[in-house]
Amino acid sequence: MADILGSLLSFLGWKLPFKFIFSNEYWMVELGRHVFAVKKYRLLFERIVGLGAGPQDFITPQPATDEDLLLVHTPKYVKKIKSGTLSSLELQALELPFSSEVVRFFTLMTGGTIATVEEALKNRLAFHIGGGFHHAFPDHGEGFCLFNDVAVAVEKVKKEGKINRAMIVDADLHQGNGTAFFFRDRDYVFTFSIHQMDIYPSEKLESNVDVGLWSGDDDAAYLSALKPYFPKIYQEFEPDLVVYIAGADPFRNDMLSGLDVSKEGLKKRDQIILDSALKLGIPVAIVLGGGYAPEIEDTVDIHLNTVKAAARAWKKNPQALVTSLIQSR
Repeated sequence: MADILGSLLSFLGWKLPFKFIFSNEYWMVELGRHVFAVKKYRLLFERIVGLGAGPQDFITPQPATDEDLLLVHTPKYVKKIKSGTLSSLELQALELPFSSEVVRFFTLMTGGTIATVEEALKNRLAFHIGGGFHHAFPDHGEGFCLFNDVAVAVEKVKKEGKINRAMIVDADLHQGNGTAFFFRDRDYVFTFSIHQMDIYPSEKLESNVDVGLWSGDDDAAYLSALKPYFPKIYQEFEPDLVVYIAGADPFRNDMLSGLDVSKEGLKKRDQIILDSALKLGIPVAIVLGGGYAPEIEDTVDIHLNTVKAAARAWKKNPQALVTSLIQSR
């Protein structure tokens, strides 16, 4: 059935089944010689265009407003960021050069994740070529994360009554300590994290489910640790939305990784998480998370594999295809 519908959609000229959220500003911020290479956003955009995406397949985000940021972050913290008065200790924890340009970058990224969540709720799936800054706490930033875009986006759609329950599936190399902290007492959000234990952050805060891996763990160890939870946690929690942080940094050659996980292993990870969500009809908003391979094309390859896994998962779900076709006509 899915193959027949896929052929029908191709015949009608319908190419890509979901929208991408992206701004050219994402890769223009100047961070100097930093492990966080923002050029990956532009390169991934170009690879997606190479798959046949046109202007109609992209949504340009607007920056998050102060009202949006204050759903998660404290007024004092937002004021310090906007006025450029973070302390030396706060800047040290952030581990990024600080400037008005960097503030603009994170404000726009947060707006991008908001747009991605909103698009996913409308059309079942959306992909942010950015986002996933899960180390930011309400009152401070950490680990390359100034604002917690995922927490802001989830809180916004919850406040607006667009969802009752959400799930954050975090497959970045590092545990999402800021996200775990913010949602620890909010029972309408379920947080799942699979991450390397013997690495940053040194203090792992408790998610609803934490799956820990150790240096040297390979594809088999990673996937066997992941599989028992999907689709089980989706079926038990019944979220109205999944935000998937599809980090490329568990990759064996990533500069920050101690795992021995291949590109193929990460592709299978994506398939497990995405297939089971879309099969159950749960809208999914995908954000990139980390990726710091010395060869930037390795990081881009992994992110592009997530795009392809999302497209395959979509095509396995005939109802999603029919719904999107009707809405696009």
